Amino acid sequence: MLEHVDGDLLPIGQFARLSRLSVKQLRHYDELGLLAPAYVDADSGYRYYRRSQARQALSIGLLRSLDVPLPVVAEVLSGTADALDGVREALEAELARRRRTLATLERVIADGLPALPIKVVTEPSRPVVMVREHAAGPADVSRATSAAIARLLQISPLTGPPQLIGLFPVELNDAFEVRAALVVDDPAGLRDVEVLPGGSFACATHVGPYDQIPLTTHAVLAWCAERGHPLRGPIREVYVSDPATTEPDRLVTHLMIPLEERA
Repeated sequence: MLEHVDGDLLPIGQFARLSRLSVKQLRHYDELGLLAPAYVDADSGYRYYRRSQARQALSIGLLRSLDVPLPVVAEVLSGTADALDGVREALEAELARRRRTLATLERVIADGLPALPIKVVTEPSRPVVMVREHAAGPADVSRATSAAIARLLQISPLTGPPQLIGLFPVELNDAFEVRAALVVDDPAGLRDVEVLPGGSFACATHVGPYDQIPLTTHAVLAWCAERGHPLRGPIREVYVSDPATTEPDRLVTHLMIPLEERA
């Protein structure tokens, strides 16, 4: 009963129309503590809101339309400074990823599906210093690789141009390990030196930005599949160019997939 309640209260349906939210959303925001009703009837459980709460409700709707997560919405409503900075950074990263995807798509439109020349090469075993980095998924490969290489260059002294190799699993699941290896000509005095196995590899040369390397990977995987070669890993990316001094469109990378020796 509402005899003792002032006339400023609106039932949830009417308040939902005023605030451009659904009744279901209002109930959810109440459960989360984002927007509690001004009054709840003890007998019926009906929720009632004041007109003055419409601004807060509309603010929640606005922030959600901007892809702001609900926990961050709560921080914004509480007046937390810089609460939206992380959301902006995430959107900027997603926008950059979309631009890279668009550039790759435009290359496919211009050149067609990749069908690069593949050759079989023999590589010797090499002493390397290895760094491992966790990747949260395929979209996280670029960050994980860059982080691994940065750590690698910090812990290993260089006497000349670095010989860097990225190693990636054949299947990129929701989470996997990215490895970066630095070839060392003289391992004496270095700790944690590993041996990168040699053998026969299907190899193609990628020319262009690193984020378009999957096009070349596609070509090598297709070549292996057509010839009945089991897909073994890890896939190697041998970075020939120095990205600090080379334009992205001129970067040279050798893409290599290990082959099993045939009887």
